[in-house]
Amino acid sequence: QVQLVESGGELVQTGGSLRLSCVASGHTDGPTDSPLTMAWFRQPPGKERESVAAINWPGSFTRYLEAVKGRFTISRDNVKKSVYLQMNSLKAEDTAVYYCAGRSGGYVSLEDRDYEWWGQGTQVTVSS
Repeated sequence: QVQLVESGGELVQTGGSLRLSCVASGHTDGPTDSPLTMAWFRQPPGKERESVAAINWPGSFTRYLEAVKGRFTISRDNVKKSVYLQMNSLKAEDTAVYYCAGRSGGYVSLEDRDYEWWGQGTQVTVSS
């Protein structure tokens, strides 16, 4: 099984930046030692969870929620079994618990039902 642990969430002012990190441990049953596809999701207070960004194994293909395009960047380091989310120009509406997720398949999905492994989440609060 794979365990995912996020870090980096904190209180930040509008317009500020944060970098979230997620480290994978354990093992998959597939050809790689960390999930083929990694993603970030978020759940704002009182709302449903939504996808933010996803990335393939080589890091050559990414997908983003429209609302974060141009502000957020997802990346990964497979040697460190880590995925990152660089968040710039933060807005109050980015306030949420951010979750790291992984799936064994190679399709870069933005659907949470496609992800098998989840972290516990890290709180990001953007104050205006």
